Amino acid sequence: MEYKKIEEPLLYDGSQIQPFWAFKEFKVKGSSILAWHGPMEIEAEKIIDYEDIGLEIKSSEMVHFIIEHFDIQPADIRTCYHRQRLFVTIVKDVLGELGIGTNREGDDLYFEGNKLSVSIATCSNSSMKIHFGMNITNKGTPIDVDTIGLLECKKDLDNSQINELTNKISQNYINEIESIEEDITKTKVF
Repeated sequence: MEYKKIEEPLLYDGSQIQPFWAFKEFKVKGSSILAWHGPMEIEAEKIIDYEDIGLEIKSSEMVHFIIEHFDIQPADIRTCYHRQRLFVTIVKDVLGELGIGTNREGDDLYFEGNKLSVSIATCSNSSMKIHFGMNITNKGTPIDVDTIGLLECKKDLDNSQINELTNKISQNYINEIESIEEDITKTKVF
């Protein structure tokens, strides 16, 4: 898997969940994880989770991750959701190492009862896609949801630490996927 950190801010508007986005926009070919900081505002027609239709999904500043896998053909939504939960668990572990103790409910993370993240998993004919976004601050989030950002969870956190966190989460996910692949190649199957 290839990892690319996008340095310039980028609005997550839901279009990034489309297949081949990493290749079309950044020439990143194959299975990948791309990460960046930026706002989020998803237009109603780009919401793909039926439970979220009619809701505001927005934030002024988030850490975004877009993961795309091509290793299973045709793409499998069940495997995609398993990988999403694995990713969320990795985020929870890395945050815990920083002293930010979160609770996981499905694919969402909460800090002291406040929602810290959003996530979606989906498939196309060719790939599995995951978006995970974590609030840096709770500014610009919907007023009807109790939200929190990383900077509210840990007051002394700065941008360089958030960048390190982003890189570590991405690398830990890649390491986990590669470890699974290695285990598959050394296991006798009957």
